[in-house]
Amino acid sequence: MKKLITLFFAISILVSCKQEVKSEKEAVVPEAPKETVTPDRSNNFPKDIAAIFKAHGGIQAFDNMNTLVFELEKKEGNEKHTTDLKTRYARIETDKFALGFDGKEAWLEQEDSTSFKGNPRFYHNLMFYFYAMPFVLGDDGISYEKVEDLKVEDTAYPGYKISYGAGVGDSPKDNYFIYFDKETKKMKYLGYTVTFFSKETSQKISLIEYSDWNDVNGIVLPKTLKWRDYNEGVVGEVKSERNFVNASASKEKLSIKVFQKPVTQ
Repeated sequence: MKKLITLFFAISILVSCKQEVKSEKEAVVPEAPKETVTPDRSNNFPKDIAAIFKAHGGIQAFDNMNTLVFELEKKEGNEKHTTDLKTRYARIETDKFALGFDGKEAWLEQEDSTSFKGNPRFYHNLMFYFYAMPFVLGDDGISYEKVEDLKVEDTAYPGYKISYGAGVGDSPKDNYFIYFDKETKKMKYLGYTVTFFSKETSQKISLIEYSDWNDVNGIVLPKTLKWRDYNEGVVGEVKSERNFVNASASKEKLSIKVFQKPVTQ
């Protein structure tokens, strides 16, 4: 009888041990998936362009971000700009109007016809392109060509002409001219042409001075843009300026609904 009791307890202990081992295995929590590392595209660009990107935090740091938000200061109330950096969907909000681009449609909602007088398709990414320099010059379909230095008083700024392949964006005939500081490698001036409305190549170049900078989550972006008089290579006085505040860059991916036209009830 004692042998049977002993055997019974032995079997019970064995079964109990197996159940405990099984429970421990079931309790194991799988590891969280590792964050995808964005490839560094620095070697895809001319040496000078890569150096400019590096001086502004690096093209890889920019590629790691999904959403860029900033506000354009205005007397009548700030404009809040939100852009999906991968799709370039956009939304601009003020107290009087909102407009956006969802990849297909450029839409506008406003209190009255005088709240916004521009073209939503043209304006939805206009200030984003100026603000997100130099990183937007790392987009696909771009060509780089060395140009003569831009001379401002006694200082010469090396530069590159930026052009686009046919069918790239709404205005593939646009040209940009980026000029940078020889010492810091940060961009200093941006020349640009506008062909959105005429669809024809333009020789008229507007010039923006990039003076003050702000660290936005590791990306160096402008605080102030100054439009300068520019005629036949001669840089003149400041004509106007734009200031940017409350900027943020994040890896958060926003819903497409943020960029779609609100559904009216």
